[in-house]
Amino acid sequence: MNAMLEHPFKEWGLPETERPLVIAGPCSAESEEQVLETAKQLKNYGINLFRAGIWKPRTRPNSFEGVGSIGLEWLKLVQQETGMKVSTEVANVKHVYEALRMGVDIIWIGARTSANPFAMQELADALKGVDIPVFVKNPVNPDVDLWIGAIERIQGAGISKVGAIHRGFSTFDKTRYRNTPQWQLPIELRRRMSEIPLICDPSHIGGRRDILLEISQKAMDLNYDGLIIESHINPDKAWSDAKQQITPDALKKLLNSLILRTVSSPDSLLSNNLEDLRHEIDKYDSNILQIIDDRMKVVEKIGEYKKANNITIFQPDRWQQILTKILEKAQKHNLSDEFIIQIFKAIHQESINKQTKIMNE
Repeated sequence: MNAMLEHPFKEWGLPETERPLVIAGPCSAESEEQVLETAKQLKNYGINLFRAGIWKPRTRPNSFEGVGSIGLEWLKLVQQETGMKVSTEVANVKHVYEALRMGVDIIWIGARTSANPFAMQELADALKGVDIPVFVKNPVNPDVDLWIGAIERIQGAGISKVGAIHRGFSTFDKTRYRNTPQWQLPIELRRRMSEIPLICDPSHIGGRRDILLEISQKAMDLNYDGLIIESHINPDKAWSDAKQQITPDALKKLLNSLILRTVSSPDSLLSNNLEDLRHEIDKYDSNILQIIDDRMKVVEKIGEYKKANNITIFQPDRWQQILTKILEKAQKHNLSDEFIIQIFKAIHQESINKQTKIMNE
């Protein structure tokens, strides 16, 4: 890392003094030896926050679901022998009580749990009066309100040290990611909850180690506050998620490769140039809004014609025709199909809404 930037955790009692905050360790605690050796190697590389899964929520039964409570004793040894702070995931009230009893310093709540408001409320009730950092991963489904609701339940329990973890979202589509990042969703979370620190989980987004640096750099470029990365002394033989884990040495190389950028420039000339360009963007945004408004006026005229002639609102052939033509044009402007489809789906839906209102008047 080629910069020293402060992170927002200074008042949380966490040892790091620079951005990004880094939490590292194996996906799962497997043995006392594996946990301690991984922790010691990470500590030698300057990592002070250790993670390990004790209870592992798995999609199907008969998979490895973690070593259970005995793993908490190994985390206690990590604290004693390395001075590192330790963290783990909790999914129910029993996990919370056992983790707190063993002195776990940080806990996080996983994606499957954060999707369930009832489970989140039970965890929030169990955490009342606790003064440790609690991180909430995004729900498995891409719903910002559900993510915010999960965070608010923890805040409602009087927990002041609350952060968010972006680990990507489940999808039926096959992509290069294990869980598609959908970067616009954590960006929206940050817009609406600007006081909440945001950490990226490249391991679960990528699902494979060869793209961890790429995802981590993207998170830094989007001004995330930290990273939680799975690290194992022998990743290929890990009992869970072997493909996405890296050695402590590889983690250090990844962190050293990151380029950290500031939010603003101290150079007044550069800042002025940036403001000029932003002013241009504002003008284009106004033009786009005016063009959309003009388009919607035509849409309303079409709606009136359809109503007068008893024609259905949705015309599948016409919609396919619009998409085909616009995608052909977009290629000439170096715009991705995904981007154009998202925009025109939204425009099409608004057109349907306006015509529906006319039909029902």
